[in-house]
Amino acid sequence: MQKEAFVQLCRQLSSRRDYNLSQAILNAVGEHRKYNPHKLPVIWLETNDSGDNNIAFMSSVYPYLQEVFDEMIDLLYSNTFMAAQGREALEILFRPAKKFRGRFTLVVEGAVPVKDNGLYNLIARTENHDITALEAVTALGGMAGHVVAAGTCASFGGASAARPNITGSVGVSQVLNREVINVSGCPVNPDWLVGTLAHLLMYGRPELDSLDRPTMFYGFTVHRHCQRRSYFDQKNFAQKLGDIECMFSLGCMGPRTGADCPYRQWINHVSWPVKVNTPCIGCTNEDFPDGSTPFFTPMSKKSPGQ
Repeated sequence: MQKEAFVQLCRQLSSRRDYNLSQAILNAVGEHRKYNPHKLPVIWLETNDSGDNNIAFMSSVYPYLQEVFDEMIDLLYSNTFMAAQGREALEILFRPAKKFRGRFTLVVEGAVPVKDNGLYNLIARTENHDITALEAVTALGGMAGHVVAAGTCASFGGASAARPNITGSVGVSQVLNREVINVSGCPVNPDWLVGTLAHLLMYGRPELDSLDRPTMFYGFTVHRHCQRRSYFDQKNFAQKLGDIECMFSLGCMGPRTGADCPYRQWINHVSWPVKVNTPCIGCTNEDFPDGSTPFFTPMSKKSPGQ
């Protein structure tokens, strides 16, 4: 499959009868691997977050998680997905990093605390040394071929960096002197992450927007394709939660939120917040959550951090 065709595949609007983007991606990967048999080597670090992104990733459907592992990525390390513990796990972390130096993709899930030299998030403890997330991300980030920030915390700090941010948490790009591909979302949609990793495997770096997010998923606002857009155009706004009209008056952040949620949807591709009468809260944004608060308040009246 040509690169342009793959990007179009990721961008295309899905109908209820044809929503299996991940399966289409896997088919394209299968064709690619007939001539390039190697899978994408991945080291996945979980740092300062709620763990929601790996849970979302596990919810990938058509294909399921096992198929992604079997056919697309070679997961070298993940404290969530692997069985190894303790010293053995630590050996697994650094041995393949050296073997695949310059070729593996580092996926970081979660923000990186930098206050007090990163003391507030440890990924491992040894007899001689506590390894902080800051130390691990910095070391592995310098060895990786690509770095992917999975979720809004890893991309921009997110909820982990919300006021008062007592741990000094920041996005991955703020601790690495290199490009980081931000796949934001709280949590990340599994299609966004599977699609980004597939692009890295087959074509390398995807086209990125001004926030270093893949344009094939974040190129348009939620507002552009929202099923309630016609209500907005007619200035027909909901008065309360549960009303069927546009929820801009109830604090919807769709007009300034880049994401394809209206047609990508969530939970087996059957729903998304606006469909269940909840305003978009802008979870893919650089300033989430502070820039979206107070929730359920019109954008013009929001006062971040108050």
